[in-house]
Amino acid sequence: MSISIAICELDSDEALCKKAKNSIIKVYLNSVKGLEEYAEYDDVVTLEDAKRIFEKDWENFLRRNRINNDVDEVYISKVKNEADVKRLATVAFKKYTGWINLGRVPEDLKKNILSEAAPENRLTEWDMLGFDELNETCGRCPLSWDSGRGCIGTFGPDNSMLPDIARKYGCQIIASIPDFVKEGKKLKKEEIEHLIMEISVLKEKLPKEGKMAVRRYGGVLERLEAASRTSLKYNTRLYFV
Repeated sequence: MSISIAICELDSDEALCKKAKNSIIKVYLNSVKGLEEYAEYDDVVTLEDAKRIFEKDWENFLRRNRINNDVDEVYISKVKNEADVKRLATVAFKKYTGWINLGRVPEDLKKNILSEAAPENRLTEWDMLGFDELNETCGRCPLSWDSGRGCIGTFGPDNSMLPDIARKYGCQIIASIPDFVKEGKKLKKEEIEHLIMEISVLKEKLPKEGKMAVRRYGGVLERLEAASRTSLKYNTRLYFV
């Protein structure tokens, strides 16, 4: 596994992604009972009903609509032939996906729906953007400390020797990075300031560990410093994941 360096970009109003990441578009619920009118669904036909309708033409039905013959049910949206769609629509039923588009939900219900959806079951406006839009936004964001690629970058593998080297020279914050990952700890201003001091110490001491250590960890320290200074400049926390 690898460890990444990241900053809590949403701590700062300067983050170009903040509005989009705070705009929740859709949520997933284990049950949409009572909320069916706002829930997304697929029109589906049971395999039994589909075979009954196309009893004499089943193989041709599958072929002309490019449907695999091992399907358990037929999704209307996958049927390409319009005439076939009309025949299937008469026996189709709504199969709810569990997703609710909040744009269709009255304001007085949104709070309750959000409280039922776990954080990992929420999609924001940011989640809905394409890669080009994401990259373009990150590229011009002032918090994008990793050479314009974003606010998260590589620290190294979880068995990196840098923490051990740091411990040798009394740099306890860098030595504790693997523990921070496990704990989910987020460093605050005073800790980040101390981290920058440790980076300075290691830059001076690293050559004593040999040329290989300099080549392997010199870039890591540069990235760590870039993230730390960005965190201080924009008053954000810093963490490792």
